[in-house]
Amino acid sequence: MNRYYFDHAATSPMRQEAISAMVDVMSSGPGNPSSMHWYGREARQRVNRARDTIASLIGAKPAQLLFTSGGTESDNLAIIGAARAMQERGKTHIITSAIEHHAVLYACQSLQREGFELTILPVDQSGQLSVDVVREAMTDRTALVSVMYANNEVGTVQPIEAIGEAVRARGALFHVDAVQALGSLSINVGRLPVDLMSFSAHKINGPQGVGALYVGNTVALSPLLHGGSQERKRRAGTENVAGITGFAAALKAAVDELASRKLFMDQLRQQWVDLMLLATEGNIVVNGHPTDRLPHIVNISFLGIDTETMLMNLDMAGIAVSGGSACTSGSLERSHVLAAMAVGEDRLMSAVRFSFGMGNTLEELNEAAKSVETIVRRLRK
Repeated sequence: MNRYYFDHAATSPMRQEAISAMVDVMSSGPGNPSSMHWYGREARQRVNRARDTIASLIGAKPAQLLFTSGGTESDNLAIIGAARAMQERGKTHIITSAIEHHAVLYACQSLQREGFELTILPVDQSGQLSVDVVREAMTDRTALVSVMYANNEVGTVQPIEAIGEAVRARGALFHVDAVQALGSLSINVGRLPVDLMSFSAHKINGPQGVGALYVGNTVALSPLLHGGSQERKRRAGTENVAGITGFAAALKAAVDELASRKLFMDQLRQQWVDLMLLATEGNIVVNGHPTDRLPHIVNISFLGIDTETMLMNLDMAGIAVSGGSACTSGSLERSHVLAAMAVGEDRLMSAVRFSFGMGNTLEELNEAAKSVETIVRRLRK
């Protein structure tokens, strides 16, 4: 049986460039970047080179970039660390949107239990947040606004620049979860009105277990981890030298191929939508914004077919997809993103996310579509 991996938004296969860079580190001998001897200095140089590379690719300065264990830690450190620091100035109000990743939503709810006021803003049926809604929600006590760059379930891109300008006008900090956007959209933090931005390596064909957080020069950050003085005393713990090196290699390759990748992903996405319309006789709905969207994600509701049933049948046919975000795809709960978009019960209960990336071809989409057509016909009988 042929197998098709259409779940790149959950995690992506590693690039050879990243693998080679990591193998080089892992085969070069022991090295703790905090050690004073030759081995430690060599490891420190590797981390510094990777930091320089990643910073240059996102328009940051190396000192503004700190490494984490992934997107979840980057989100938590940005939100909780910045909010606690702002609390000392009497700022105790947090704002986010209803379609954020759980790493953001749960971090905000954790602050709420500490005594912070939390406002969760609604989005429209395309999954987009209005700048006016953000403006109206802010007060003089607002410490932080956190809005994702692009949604991981439906691909909708937010008006980050306009929201950031509005947030700055009120003297609050602006955090952006760019985990899903990195490698698909051009990102320059030096030109965007953002104070904190979170990234992860494994969404861009890099290694799992490593991420980064951009921190603006004027941002105070209360650390979550305590121990050593790594990452300018903001994130204790021995650096993942191999992972960080692989992250830099993957990002460089992704940025080099950004334009050509976008064109091809758009082509794959449109081809899949066309194939699904044929396979279902048009009885589907594509969820998300029609134009302001990531090129590699398409969320489709197969009307009349339960999501879990569809996922099970696709898996048995060798087609790997998701019912939502990777962190909740193993559970039976429905998508909080689609629920926030108020798309209606039928669309909510029948949504499947397909996400494409390195290794996918137009030919395999045509092959997989035949299996989908067979599944849909059988289930609708």
